[in-house]
Amino acid sequence: MKIKSALEFSHQLLSESIVAGDTVIDCTTGNGHDTLFLANLVGKNGTVYGFDIQAEAVNNTKALLKKNHVETDHIYLYNISHAKVDEVLPDETMISGAIFNLGYLPGGNKTIVTYPETTIAAIKGCLSHLCHNGVVIVVAYYGHPGGEREKNTVLEFGSQLDQKRYSVLKYSFLNQKHFPPILMAIQRID
Repeated sequence: MKIKSALEFSHQLLSESIVAGDTVIDCTTGNGHDTLFLANLVGKNGTVYGFDIQAEAVNNTKALLKKNHVETDHIYLYNISHAKVDEVLPDETMISGAIFNLGYLPGGNKTIVTYPETTIAAIKGCLSHLCHNGVVIVVAYYGHPGGEREKNTVLEFGSQLDQKRYSVLKYSFLNQKHFPPILMAIQRID
């Protein structure tokens, strides 16, 4: 057995928490790979919400879904900040999973990045809708200006969550060079 990368482990955790018919969120749609993964997990009776501040990312996601013949009538993509999660989701909506890939759009403009303030607001929004045993996954890619501060802010936020309400895991490789991604998983346990 090979130890899973942060991306592989994020998908394993989501697969163990999400079933067909669930509602989930991709908080940083990027090139659409996580949106596609989530859409396949929830199936045609589930719902996927996706957020990205770049129109290019939303368009890339739409193209990938179309290429993979995914029905999109249950997928809602928003070209807005992930900080708006709580405003977009109806109050009664409960989610079983959410994922963030922090940093910049792979293959895109490396000066357009996620920020600690909007990311924390988005995580809080997801947690306010998270069902029992649901998970919020944050994968921090931090090898860019401001990335270290965002990673540290997110990890500090996670470390302060009430342990009676949430289990928070940090997963990373210690001996890899060049800013290996760090995964934080938050599971609601109350």
